[in-house]
Amino acid sequence: MKYLLHIDTSGDVSHVALGAEGQLLAVKESTETRNHASTINLMIEDVLAAAGVTMQQLAGVVVCAGPGSYTGLRIGLSTAKGICYALNIPLIMDNKLTLLANQKYVLHKAEYDRFMVVLQAREQEYFISVFDNTLTNIVPAKHINASELNDYLQSDAKYYIITDCLSDNDMKDYVHSFVIDKEVSININEWLFFSSDEYKCNNIVNLSTAEPFYLKQVYTHK
Repeated sequence: MKYLLHIDTSGDVSHVALGAEGQLLAVKESTETRNHASTINLMIEDVLAAAGVTMQQLAGVVVCAGPGSYTGLRIGLSTAKGICYALNIPLIMDNKLTLLANQKYVLHKAEYDRFMVVLQAREQEYFISVFDNTLTNIVPAKHINASELNDYLQSDAKYYIITDCLSDNDMKDYVHSFVIDKEVSININEWLFFSSDEYKCNNIVNLSTAEPFYLKQVYTHK
């Protein structure tokens, strides 16, 4: 069995899951908001123990590398890299926008022309990525201002929009046909299927150069 450890500290609450061949073996969610540093290693221990798997049996580590909280992303990736260095196993880095698009694509596929993910970055600023109806990424994940959103829309396309910040009123003047989906949590089961395929395709990163997907510069003031 190829055991893959999954780590997500991109949001307020962290998740750790263990999968094998796309199947979920154990998962743990933190109950302490924005306290990743003090909980992540204990969560990893708990998940491995629940599955009866040792650290040495891991075939790789998968991390949701952003976008999200700067501190959370650094903690998650540094933890993942530490494990990979210690065990000499590969690291897979996934973008949250891609994971969200994938889990909706699995449900709807060619029913829509475009799958667009738009998450709040700051006030009047978004993280955005757009995929076609084959899940080909046509707008790579990026940070934009709200005024730029229309540049990435086609009025005649049918959109499935995954977002935590846009409403029907925000879109109706730009797109004729669309659905707004406010569910922006990563589906662990779909993530495990997705990462299993990545592992089989050797879609791994260079440990020494891997950095979180910040997508925007750090602001020292609002």
